[in-house]
Amino acid sequence: MNENKLISKNKKAYFDYEILDSREAWIELKWYEVKSIRKWNVNLKWAYVSLQTWDAVVRWMHISALENTMNKNLVEPARDRNLFLHKKTINLLREKSKEPWKTVIPLEIYTSWNLIKIKVWLVMWRKEYNKKQLLKERTLDKEAKIMMKKHY
Repeated sequence: MNENKLISKNKKAYFDYEILDSREAWIELKWYEVKSIRKWNVNLKWAYVSLQTWDAVVRWMHISALENTMNKNLVEPARDRNLFLHKKTINLLREKSKEPWKTVIPLEIYTSWNLIKIKVWLVMWRKEYNKKQLLKERTLDKEAKIMMKKHY
């Protein structure tokens, strides 16, 4: 049985972006980063994926150093980290992200069979009026659920 344990999620991105497509990728990490991720010391808030000719790189994913790391001066919390994706997938994401208002970002990081994986999403930026409409729909849904609970 495949057990996926969610470590971190970019919650604000679900509000700022409209999700179009997703891919799963492995991420290249150093030993201290693996330990930090397993202790939930990771932040995906400003992270994005840069798609180059041959590879995909996660930028601005912040992984804090643990307290017991010997030399904290050598730790780079926001360094670039390579993603392991198929060449066809990289080309597909690059072509789709060239369209206006579209980009590729990491939304979730999780463990699967003791491997740390990252969920990469092709997203489209939501305009301000779409965000307001989304908030209205969410509040109406909440109110409807409250009313249903009162009546039943």
